[in-house]
This record gives sequence, structure tokens and C-alpha cells, in this order.
Amino acid sequence: MNRNDLHWSPVCQLDDILPDSGVCALVKERSVAIFRVEGEAPALYAIDNFDPNAGANVLSRGLVGNLGARTVVASPIFKQHFDLASGECLEAPHNSVTAYPVRLEGSTVQVAV
Repeated sequence: MNRNDLHWSPVCQLDDILPDSGVCALVKERSVAIFRVEGEAPALYAIDNFDPNAGANVLSRGLVGNLGARTVVASPIFKQHFDLASGECLEAPHNSVTAYPVRLEGSTVQVAV
């Protein structure tokens, strides 16, 4: 499916997300963590906010960083790392989460769930 064919939901303004951190939004009944990662090429990522390892909606509060070439968030509870591009849990792949398309329209962050 083409990214233009997706149903995009506005979630916040870009300035609502501090650089190298995340926020949580309810998008179509799903708790989604949206991250703003600064660097040579600033990027936005969106994954499920629910950490299956901890059983809680906490991933938006995790620490953003890199493990090798991967941009990840470390869960604030048990510290498992989730790849922000794919949602893969590096320590427990069977507990991976869904990654969602995210884009910036003007200054509005939009997510497709």
C-alpha cells in the first residue's frame, strides 16, 4: 500500500516532542509512542506504547539511543531495547511491537494505524 493511501491521524505538533524523546497518543484506540530523534537526519518514529515484557504502556517514557546502527528505545522498566524502525525487541524478539508509518505535515506529526 502506498503511504498516500493510508489514513493519517494528527497526533501533536513537532514542538510538542522534545528532541531525542517520545510522547504517547491514543490513535484509533491504540496507545502509540511517537519519537523525535535528532541527528544528521532528524527522524520521527512510531511504535506501540505497550511493553509486552513489562505488561505496561511505558515505551514512550524510555531512553532513546543507538545500538550499533539501530535507533532504539530502552524500556524504562526492564531496559529491553526496541528498534524504532521495526518494533523488534532485541533481547526478546518474540515480544516485538508494531511499528507504524509516521510523517510530518507542516508542523503536525501524523501517524497511520
